[in-house]
Amino acid sequence: MKKVIWKFELDHKGNQEIELPIDYEILTIQVQNKTPCLWVLVDPNKPKEKEIFEIYGTGHEIHYDMGIDRKYIGTFQENEGMYVWHLFRYTGV
Repeated sequence: MKKVIWKFELDHKGNQEIELPIDYEILTIQVQNKTPCLWVLVDPNKPKEKEIFEIYGTGHEIHYDMGIDRKYIGTFQENEGMYVWHLFRYTGV
């Protein structure tokens, strides 16, 4: 079994669906070339599943509707710390 690191560019708007091999490991979220990016350690030979991610800015409301749970992934900053964002993954829908 060999694993590789994949990078995904993220958007600040709405939910984002990313297809990932099962048993993936999120390594970090950082800004690269002014774009938020998620780095994930994966076994590319494993079956894939869709995951839903969301980004919220500090002070933004996070609605917890029935059946929706989120797991905090990480925080990143833009514009020399002027904007601070927080990434979550849906754990229940």
